[in-house]
Amino acid sequence: MKLRVRDRTINLSQKIMVMGIININDDSFSGDGTLNQEKAFRMAKDRVGEGADIIDVGAESARTNRGPISIEDEVERLRPFIESFHSTEWNEKTEKPLLSVNTWRPEVVNKILPLGVDLLNDIGALHSNDNAKLCADHGTALLIMHSVGLPKEPHLGEKYEDIVAEVNGFFEEKISVSESAGLHREQIVLDPGIDFAKDRQDNLLLLKHLNALTIHERPLLVPVSRKTVIGEVLGIKEPQDRDAGTVACSVTSILRGASILRVHNVSATVKAVRTLDSLLK
Repeated sequence: MKLRVRDRTINLSQKIMVMGIININDDSFSGDGTLNQEKAFRMAKDRVGEGADIIDVGAESARTNRGPISIEDEVERLRPFIESFHSTEWNEKTEKPLLSVNTWRPEVVNKILPLGVDLLNDIGALHSNDNAKLCADHGTALLIMHSVGLPKEPHLGEKYEDIVAEVNGFFEEKISVSESAGLHREQIVLDPGIDFAKDRQDNLLLLKHLNALTIHERPLLVPVSRKTVIGEVLGIKEPQDRDAGTVACSVTSILRGASILRVHNVSATVKAVRTLDSLLK
């Protein structure tokens, strides 16, 4: 399976990619955000040193108990990071990491894609085709995440007759919208949206039946790192204490068809992926 990004094409049939999370904010649910640009970029370099193939940077927390930041503030948090990313001389022995930006408002997307973004991590459930059009214009790959309604708004009590069928139907629709907007199918990544407008049972069913989401023949990204569902299963309140559960979910997700893992603890995940790879050879 191939993923086409800005200036290269990646064969995901040969590699599980690990995406390291960088939060340039002061209200990250996992407590690892920072508004210090130098610190944020040092963290990104550390994640790459630990084996991250992709850096996913976001400037606004998805927490619904905090209001949104302004479009101007989001852009001004992202711009210096993106500029530093492209001005850095990465290790010549390894391929330059991909840059993913976690945002969803078209007004922000329009300002940051020209700076050079490989993947747009759109947590807005592609509520319009604007971001797909912008990605097509700039050669940026698009991650489509399942959710209900817009981010920063609580969506509690959502009920699904069949969560797997619902997500598959959503993906089919949004892939069609994206292709109509000019995106090539190889530029699309899918995300089941763990913890977004879903309860514990919905999340567990999606993770258990992840292979049912591979019918679209597009890479699946699993963003389960330190999520509430792990805390509920293990009875662990603090997100930073949920890494063991994250690794367990990551390994089973690979076995069920995941191609990309979005995580906070890159080192533990990379070691788990390498060990699994050795066992499966």
